[in-house]
Amino acid sequence: MFLRLAQQHQQVVQDLVMSLQALSKVLEKRGYFTSFYTCGDQIKSASFMVSLGEKHLIRFLVSDYGITWMELWDDRELMKLEGAEAIRQLEELSSIVRYPQQVRIQNSKVRIQNISRI
Repeated sequence: MFLRLAQQHQQVVQDLVMSLQALSKVLEKRGYFTSFYTCGDQIKSASFMVSLGEKHLIRFLVSDYGITWMELWDDRELMKLEGAEAIRQLEELSSIVRYPQQVRIQNSKVRIQNISRI
C-alpha cells in the first residue's frame, strides 16, 4: 500500500510541475512576468513565481517534500498555504488564463471598493 501511495504522490508532483510550466508560458504570453525552473533533469520539483502587479508576487513550490503557496506584497508574506489548500489557490490563479476579461473586471471592482472605503 505505501509503495502505491508513494508512486501516486510522485505522479501528482510530476503533473503539477508540467501544469506549472504550461501556466507560466501562458501567463507570460498574457503580459505577466513569470519565473519557472526545475531542479535536475527529472520532474521531481519546481519553483514557479508570477508578478500580478506592482509589489504583488505569488510563489508556488512543489517537490516530493511538499507543496507550498506564498503570496507576497512588498516583500512581506501575506499568506502561506500548503498541500491541498495551496493547489486550490493555484486553481484560482489559473482563472486568469481561462477568464482573463472576467478577472480584470473583478480586479477593477475590488480597487473601486477599496478606494471608496478610504
